[in-house]
Amino acid sequence: MTTRNLDALFHPSSIALIGASNRPGSVGSVIARNLFEAGFDGPILTVNPKERAIRSSLNYASVADLPIPVDLAVIATPPDAIPGVIAELGAKGCRAAVVITAGFGEGDKVEGRELRQQMLDAAKPHLLRIVGPNCIGFISTKPRINASFAHVMPKQGDVAFVTQSGAMATAVLDWAHARGFGFSHIASLGDMADVDFGDLLDYLALDSQTKAILLYVESITDARKFMSAGRIAARTKPVIVIKSGRSAAGAKAALSHTGALAGSDIVYDAAFRRAGMLRVYELRELFEAVTTLSSGLRLKGERLSILTNGGGAGVLATDALEGTPVQIASLAPATVEALDKVLPSTWSRGNPVDIIGDAPGKRYADSLSVLLSDPGSDAVLVLNCPTAVADSTEVADAVINTLAQRPGAPVLTCWLGETAVAEARRRFAAKRIPTYETPDEAVQAFVHLASYRRNQTLLMETPPARGFEEPDRSKAREIVQAAVAAGRTTLTEFEAKGVLAAYDIPVVATRRATSPEDAARQAAEIGRPVALKILSHDISHKTDVGGVRLDLRSPEAVEEAARTMLETVAQRRPDARIEGFTVQEMIHRPQAQELIVGISNDATFGPVILFGEGGVAVEVIADRAVALPPLNRRLAREMIERTRVAKRLAGYRDRPPADFEAIEATLVKISDLLGDIPEITELDINPLLADASGVIALDARIVAHESDGVGTRRFAIRPYPTRLVGRITVSDGQSLELRPIRPEDEPGLVEMVRRSAPADVRMRFLGALKDFPHLMAARLSQIDYHREMALVAVNDEREIVGAVHVIADPDNEVAEYAIMVRSDQKGRGLGFGLMTQILDYARQQGMKKVYGDVLRENQAMLRVAEDLGFTVRAGSDDPTLVRVDLDL
Repeated sequence: MTTRNLDALFHPSSIALIGASNRPGSVGSVIARNLFEAGFDGPILTVNPKERAIRSSLNYASVADLPIPVDLAVIATPPDAIPGVIAELGAKGCRAAVVITAGFGEGDKVEGRELRQQMLDAAKPHLLRIVGPNCIGFISTKPRINASFAHVMPKQGDVAFVTQSGAMATAVLDWAHARGFGFSHIASLGDMADVDFGDLLDYLALDSQTKAILLYVESITDARKFMSAGRIAARTKPVIVIKSGRSAAGAKAALSHTGALAGSDIVYDAAFRRAGMLRVYELRELFEAVTTLSSGLRLKGERLSILTNGGGAGVLATDALEGTPVQIASLAPATVEALDKVLPSTWSRGNPVDIIGDAPGKRYADSLSVLLSDPGSDAVLVLNCPTAVADSTEVADAVINTLAQRPGAPVLTCWLGETAVAEARRRFAAKRIPTYETPDEAVQAFVHLASYRRNQTLLMETPPARGFEEPDRSKAREIVQAAVAAGRTTLTEFEAKGVLAAYDIPVVATRRATSPEDAARQAAEIGRPVALKILSHDISHKTDVGGVRLDLRSPEAVEEAARTMLETVAQRRPDARIEGFTVQEMIHRPQAQELIVGISNDATFGPVILFGEGGVAVEVIADRAVALPPLNRRLAREMIERTRVAKRLAGYRDRPPADFEAIEATLVKISDLLGDIPEITELDINPLLADASGVIALDARIVAHESDGVGTRRFAIRPYPTRLVGRITVSDGQSLELRPIRPEDEPGLVEMVRRSAPADVRMRFLGALKDFPHLMAARLSQIDYHREMALVAVNDEREIVGAVHVIADPDNEVAEYAIMVRSDQKGRGLGFGLMTQILDYARQQGMKKVYGDVLRENQAMLRVAEDLGFTVRAGSDDPTLVRVDLDL
């Protein structure tokens, strides 16, 4: 992930079009027209060996003939010529190129893939960035760049749209043009040979022209890069995504139930949720969602009150809530009493609050004021049906005036109808009050707000690498590695339960038996009803081949069942190698719920964890939730609550609630297991019985393969690096806690800056800073620990007194540092200590160089840098700065 040279894409000083044409209808002609007519205020140069002029502008025969360097090139030449063109452009100082041409390996054509690599190799020495190939181009409205063959130029706005599909880009442009919807940028990524979603999310997160980001995703090429950039962007502005390919047809067959259930789309859904993004499913919904989220409304909960002058409209809105994760609010008695004082006696006295069809503006205003103070309501939907006895526009003005006294109040509006309410909708839009045409659209907007709130909460969770006390990791690893060393990919049930037991996950005691007679002896020793199962490395789903018998009540019954089982399995799986049987005591927990907990390996996002309703019909029921590791209890609980079975686990009739903490603990331990043992690729616990007394695993299956990596390196989200937590001692002997920064440190970071002298703040941020804005504080405190690291020093009063930050380039070779120590803590060696720690971290990560830009007047920092071995040299064109760098 890098934004390196992307400024040449978004803010070029000059543009070249390679492959420009005068031939009507050609791609080179359309792009030339769009570039020249968009209004870009810099030079636009064209290259075509056969033309003297393009659109009355002097044309050049080759890149070598261009009289000035260009920042951005748009290339629409045949594919074979492009590697050479890229090399020429790079040699002339070009820093970004948009490659329109197709023919670079679409459909896995070998020749195209080789050409694609040649293009990348030509760009690499010059650090030239490539958008595409096989795209429609790039549009940026403020600098008036239309480097595309789209049919319209959008109006200027504050929403960026990034898409893999050129056809989707033109469709969205057409839709937006008809509605006057504006964009800051539109980027068609095509085949993403170089610049991808991660790069643009990283850039747009800090782009002042962009207030929201829309994504159209077909596939992700680098999951950790995407998650890193997406989480950073979603912390600062709404990111809304629509993804194609939702069908299960693309899911691969797997040995485990989990692998079969955890199909590609549900994993993408989990990734978007964990990244703090909002996923929608239709184009219209995409723009409705961005309008809603861009309004600035934020919820504290998910309970909706409905205020209406028409009972039918209120019922429609209530019906629309059915099946969504939100709920209609229950009005507090004090709220009902307050409404009684301002409403006619015939009002509904419940939610929806029907204030009768003749309701004037004052009645709306009085009722809305009451509902906004209701403790059981998190938002209000105001509905209006046009009538002959009340003016809809006057009612709208009353709502607007009420909200003017309550800025930020979570209110959505829906004025039903068309001509009679057009002016009311216009006035709402002018005040940026969300307004919708139908009750179901308004309710969907509330669901968007609630889902966005939920996902933003997940985004703030930074689980540690381990959630519980140290397990018997060596025992678990020994079991898994022994199976892999023996050439097996599937562990026996006995081995799988041994792994779970090593992680303190309760399992039913299981004995091995080599023959029917041995199984009978084991059953006699247990002395209670038992379950008998076939033991074979070759059989994954035992029930499918008659390999399970339950509730056998005597040794004789066990022996007979074992003999019959051998015959049945031999008929159904004659190729399977039978090692014997497992015998285990029957667990009688009549009020327990059968669950499934598992691990699967997604081709894009790596390991995922699955939870849902278990049993033999698990694939048919298909009640499951998927999450990306690492997990903590809060993330595990959210995962549980996304399933239908969660309602039964909460208790009903004479069934007490299940032990949710025990279920959460199991999920977190499975997450720990994933990070510890990289050989494990699939795991099933099915069923995991859960009731009020806890959980117990009745059956388990593990699939493992050779691995030479660290478990957490497979994760799309790097866990909180607890290994870096420690202490640092300053010169006066005081010991401070030293640890990686966490999202909840944002207020502490703001307070550290507030309590520092303006001169010290200027030294840190290389300029005056009147305040410390939320977006900047969030960007510094909410990191994902993949490409950057921030360490904070915390005193006994839990105050942050110093912070050091390092961010690496995408190759993890060169990193930039920044450091600040609170003014009253200077002169104690804290800055030197923080720099020493962050440089040690950089060395451990394999970085080759660390650098920083320092104000010339910041003599204290320059002395620290020299003491640490940095070289001081002239920096940028800014004479007030110097560059310090250290080879590691």
